[in-house]
Amino acid sequence: MSQTEYAIPEDASLMILDDDGPFRTRLGRAMEQRGFSVTTVESISEARAHLATHAPAFAVLDMRLEDGNGLDMVDHIRNAREDCKVVLLTGYGNLATAVSAIKRGAVDYLAKPADADDVCKALLASGSDAPEPPENPMSADRVRWEHIQRVYELCGKNVSETARRLNMHRRTLQRILAKRAPR
Repeated sequence: MSQTEYAIPEDASLMILDDDGPFRTRLGRAMEQRGFSVTTVESISEARAHLATHAPAFAVLDMRLEDGNGLDMVDHIRNAREDCKVVLLTGYGNLATAVSAIKRGAVDYLAKPADADDVCKALLASGSDAPEPPENPMSADRVRWEHIQRVYELCGKNVSETARRLNMHRRTLQRILAKRAPR
């Protein structure tokens, strides 16, 4: 899809929140080329300051930031402007956070490094557009690993509590946690 095929609305203000400077700059430029009026910020505090003066029509948020979690910013953005379309990006994608992002009001959840065309499609998709299935979906082993990681984080990285909640032996869980993520 070429850049001219996007139907950009009149208010095309876009806030990009990401602590990865080169990625933020590259995505900002690509979105400007597609017709968006882009503001880039690198921290939760900068994003909140920007929201106080101008609530954008669109927002692209990184999930894990040095000073917080992009998921928490969804609520702030939705309070500042209810019709803002929010897309979350993450290098640590998992099903639980994707569901949480959508429940909080995000329109989509994409894995990094996200292509500018994918971000644009997600931001401009109407409610009736069904998303295309992913070309490389996560394997069942990867989904299981992501779920275990999410529960582990929610339990404050307490192995015994995580094992209890997952109904799994503690040593089995420790072996799983010690391995690299499956593809």
